[in-house]
Amino acid sequence: MPYNEDYFNSDEFHELLDSYETSLNTGQKPFMDASDLVDIADYYNFSGDYDKAVEAVDHALDLYPHSTLPNVFKARQALMEGDFEKAHQYADSIEDQDEPDYHYLVAEIKIAEGFIEEADRYLRDYAMTVEPEEYEDFIKDCANLYIDYNISDKAYEWMMRSKGDNSSDFKELMARTLFGIGKYKDSEKLFNELIDRNPYSTNYWNALASAQLMNDDYSNAITSSEYAIAIAPNEPEGIANKANGLFRMGNYEEALEYFRRLGKLVPDDNFVLLNIGVCLVNLGRHQEAIEPLERALEKSPDDIDVLPQIYQELAFCYSALKQPSKALEMLDLTEELPCDHSDMLVIRGHIQLENNMIKEAEESFQRAIKAADSAPSILLRIIVSLYDNRYVHACYQMFKKFFKVVNEYEPDFDKGYAYLALCCYDLGKQEEFQITLHRAVEKNPQETRMVLGFLFPEGMDPSDYIKWANQNIRIEEKN
Repeated sequence: MPYNEDYFNSDEFHELLDSYETSLNTGQKPFMDASDLVDIADYYNFSGDYDKAVEAVDHALDLYPHSTLPNVFKARQALMEGDFEKAHQYADSIEDQDEPDYHYLVAEIKIAEGFIEEADRYLRDYAMTVEPEEYEDFIKDCANLYIDYNISDKAYEWMMRSKGDNSSDFKELMARTLFGIGKYKDSEKLFNELIDRNPYSTNYWNALASAQLMNDDYSNAITSSEYAIAIAPNEPEGIANKANGLFRMGNYEEALEYFRRLGKLVPDDNFVLLNIGVCLVNLGRHQEAIEPLERALEKSPDDIDVLPQIYQELAFCYSALKQPSKALEMLDLTEELPCDHSDMLVIRGHIQLENNMIKEAEESFQRAIKAADSAPSILLRIIVSLYDNRYVHACYQMFKKFFKVVNEYEPDFDKGYAYLALCCYDLGKQEEFQITLHRAVEKNPQETRMVLGFLFPEGMDPSDYIKWANQNIRIEEKN
């Protein structure tokens, strides 16, 4: 369930918090209502101080062992730890099982256990007992429950049962639901409306930045994250959003600065360490990149979601440092991991090509094509590898054949045109460069920015590339 940021900032809550902390500091037990102690626990959780949150709830359970909210808090803690039996025990400890929060907890335990449809039936049955004047709040609570577990399609189903209102709570929940089902533009519109009402909410600014990132609107995402950072300079989410926006725009130097700043706030986060390493790799600082990548490896020895990329980036580092055996050894470690093995074969071929292992590279590329059933995305990656290894003429010829086939059989495939334009630029093919640039901007502006942005003024929108290139880019054909 979402935290009430406005309440946490209110004088009323700060008086309550001061009273609680004064009691603890003087060695006394805080005698407060269970709901107040859970509010304090939620505040500590919101502030990232989980140990203090648990302490506040434990005080509540000492005073009110069968109270609903403290048992709900502890049950949810057990669910986060994957201890379903303990969660059931806390649910059974609740005395008043007519309370809505008890029913939400029962449904949440079912969701956490993977019984999504059973939970939905339970909530729909319970809905029959909800008073009409409470029904709208009930719908929002159900939707919030599914949002917490990233089950956005179910959240959307519940939101569609609502009559809707103009409250900030409803708008925020709808915005997050739309985000979850991939309607980023609609989500962005609602978060902008919420910001108009409360321009000092870091939650809204960060949510807006996230929607813009997902919609590939990196420039505006950076701007939104900067507002969040201005309001809360040490809040990790705003810094992470800005770092990700800078990274996706290819500004690796500044992205590195923000990932390092983020690393000071969350020093044990393996994704932050990985991103620091990736920035350094993209900056060509391969020796320097090894240290954060190895630290990420130490902190995630069993994390199958992140291990393949760590090994991949380490492979790039060792290859650039002319240690191909060690680079290929890193890729060997991905063979038993759940990842795109055809992609890993392309990387293997790229490293072999980089180290003049031509025959071995050709074999790896052929294996990748076969494993991917000649998927255009894999063929494209192989051609780009040829370019990166400065086989520009071969790359250009392969692109011509590639697009001839792709345009016939997969006309919606929109990647690769920027790379062909880059080949044309390197080979001095002025007219073909202009034509292909136009197609690249039309088909995939984000790829065009990433691949060709260095040719244009910093920050220029890809839609302006064509006109600027016509006026400013003159190249001579090379033999």
